[in-house]
Amino acid sequence: MFTPDTIRKIEESPLLEGLKQITELFPEGVVFSTSLSQEDQVITDVIFRNELPVKVFTLDTGRLFYEHYELLANNNSKYKIKTEVYFPNSDDVEKYVNDKGINAFYHSLENRKECCYIRKVKPLNRALEGAKVWITGLRAEQSENREHMPMLAYDEQRNLYKFNPLINWSYNDVLNYIDENKVQELPLHRHGYISIGCKPCTRPIEPGENPRAGRWWWEESQKECGLHSK
Repeated sequence: MFTPDTIRKIEESPLLEGLKQITELFPEGVVFSTSLSQEDQVITDVIFRNELPVKVFTLDTGRLFYEHYELLANNNSKYKIKTEVYFPNSDDVEKYVNDKGINAFYHSLENRKECCYIRKVKPLNRALEGAKVWITGLRAEQSENREHMPMLAYDEQRNLYKFNPLINWSYNDVLNYIDENKVQELPLHRHGYISIGCKPCTRPIEPGENPRAGRWWWEESQKECGLHSK
């Protein structure tokens, strides 16, 4: 579906035009996963304000900050379009908690990854069923693991295209868009929480720290949960 010329045209286009081209090529089956981050709020704003035919969804892990729920409600009210919410399987969560403990993710990398798999990866896989293009808010400067991610590529594992329209944006580009377009955001971002995940696994970062340093801060790892490991 994507020729080299088409890919180049999309990669060189402004955000709105790139998204429009994707939806024109795939009138159905384009989805966007939002974690309600600043990057994702930018993309949400563009999709909803321009009424693009994109399914927007989020994952409720059951361990989010209260502010996530408040922002989700505010998004639904502002744009008059509801973001779909996917939850983890209750049996999976019950077994994990009863077998290992409510905060077992602090005890080992294996436990943490299992928790992420139950609460994030499995619900994501359900949300992506039947999708042809998965839009994300990833940026290259967020972590070393994301530095060389392409803007558009085929994800063989999930059998769909993955489109990262903000991959070359700087953090200042994101903040400028938010300020200029009066985009709602999590108030936590202005208090040192740059990359925000589940509440027990997120702390504010110090000046000069990598944006992902506040995620799973007790670990020496690639700071990924399995959603975007490739």
